[in-house]
Amino acid sequence: MNNRTLVIVNTTGRQGASLARVAAAVGYHVRAHITTKLSEKDGAVAKELRELGNIELVQGSLEDPKLISGLFAGAQRAFINTISWGDEVAIGKALANAAKKAGVQHYIYSSMPDHAVFGRGWPSLPLWSCKFTVENYIRQIGLPATFVYTGIYNNNFTSLPYPLFCMKLQPNGGFQWTAPFHPDKPLPWLDAEHDVGPAVLQIFKDGLQKWSGHRIGLAYQLLTPHQVCTAFARGLRRPCSYKRGPITVEVPIPSGYRSQLEGIEILFGKHEAPYFGPDIQAPGEALELWEGYRGMEEYAREVFPLEEAANGLTWMN
Repeated sequence: MNNRTLVIVNTTGRQGASLARVAAAVGYHVRAHITTKLSEKDGAVAKELRELGNIELVQGSLEDPKLISGLFAGAQRAFINTISWGDEVAIGKALANAAKKAGVQHYIYSSMPDHAVFGRGWPSLPLWSCKFTVENYIRQIGLPATFVYTGIYNNNFTSLPYPLFCMKLQPNGGFQWTAPFHPDKPLPWLDAEHDVGPAVLQIFKDGLQKWSGHRIGLAYQLLTPHQVCTAFARGLRRPCSYKRGPITVEVPIPSGYRSQLEGIEILFGKHEAPYFGPDIQAPGEALELWEGYRGMEEYAREVFPLEEAANGLTWMN
């Protein structure tokens, strides 16, 4: 068995791609699952990964039992971040079963909380509660695992009219972010592309003797919405303000995501619930894993304009 083989599921996502880049660079053989062909959406990321070396791309549907049954062969480590490609609970359980059968020794699963379990009248978020269900299943079958709970991606921000994290361009050249979060309540933030990979790699290095069964809040800054906008203003050298208000949907979105947004308005807008629930704190353990994080101001200055340009926007010119 090659103990340098690492399986990553959803490798074209921000979390998986971050880990694949770092792991391949330090000599892991990365078996990188992708759902799309190289010529389709996300093909650019898949092509980049293929060109890095030490990466074996495995393309196919996670609803294919044959693909799942062979995915973990010869691997001792795996990082799993599923999204709603289909029945996420069924897929998550199938992946866990296959990993256990193959003898995976350390399984890191990207989970999220189900706020309804805390008994405080908080609703479940549909795109999070399914992950929590899978986490509990992983525990039940005795798969040796660690669970990371990621903060809000810095990379979610865009000036395109997408809901919740739209930094709307203003006539004065500045930006305004409108969301239901309390303006002075801290939220956990993470630059997923920059910081997930090094942190997860350190979890593997520390091993199960430190992190077996543990939930880690993977976020590096606790910032209020006002503080986020202050960081953007410093990074971009443009005005940036926050306005508390309802989520507006100006573009077509999947029905499941619409339900998620409705839940976010209730959970974090009305109830002002803690993002990870009451039991998980950040950024203490995240900083134990990786201190070289990219903060919000650096993201706004160095990355946000590049991502905007890649989306065809020209305000930075």
